[in-house]
Amino acid sequence: MYKAFFGLTHAPLGKECPVLWDNGQLIKFNQQFNWLLQSPGVGLLTAEPGFGKTALLRQATQGLNPHQYAVYYIADTDFGRLDFYRELAVVLGVQPAYRRAQLWRDIKAHITHLATQKNILPIMVIDESQNLTTDFFRDFPAFLNFVFDSKEYMTVWLLGHPELAREVDRPINKALASRVQARFKLQPINERDAFKQLVIHGFTQAGCTHSLISDSGFELMRLASKGNPRLAHQIIVTSLRLACDKNINHLPDDIINEAILILKQN
Repeated sequence: MYKAFFGLTHAPLGKECPVLWDNGQLIKFNQQFNWLLQSPGVGLLTAEPGFGKTALLRQATQGLNPHQYAVYYIADTDFGRLDFYRELAVVLGVQPAYRRAQLWRDIKAHITHLATQKNILPIMVIDESQNLTTDFFRDFPAFLNFVFDSKEYMTVWLLGHPELAREVDRPINKALASRVQARFKLQPINERDAFKQLVIHGFTQAGCTHSLISDSGFELMRLASKGNPRLAHQIIVTSLRLACDKNINHLPDDIINEAILILKQN
């Protein structure tokens, strides 16, 4: 109801936002993303929850030529390594074998076929990678070994919370760390003007061309969200709902404060 009231096509800074706002981080990430298109390998993208890791990879992969690249996405990672590889087989369209050795061979044969027979680079995006088991991190380098470790037939992006990078860098995972060719950590948007531009971008993308928020309102949101785009989105949506219920056509500071208090109680 609030969308119609404010003339919005979708929730500002929500998942339907067609274009991500860039304060310079997207350009730097895209540079590393392109590295792994040109020279396949493992990439590591980390950030606190709500910073837009998945949205960033989704935007980066959207424009890829499907005749050159095949993107596969997995987010169900809170399982044992055997269940993960079975899930990977399903995503790839491979019938999951019962035994892990056969499962590995079938998946790797499919990846090899894509790379050598169809000239397609598989790009595997593994979200929530911090949930993967220690056994997975230990033997994943062996899975990436193709043709006597002389070929790189796929690119893998591991997405996760900051503890993912710490896990990869443990001495026990030295083999995996040595294969990581790109690393990027998304930072909060804490700077005052940058945060204001982020929110304005969110409203503009949603079809709102005039400002609904005062400078003090932007500051309230910035401090409460700590520069986290998802938290900013939640504050905005709750504020819009409150304003709509009260038939107010903008977001005064008291409405924003009320929204912040409601979210703190959840």
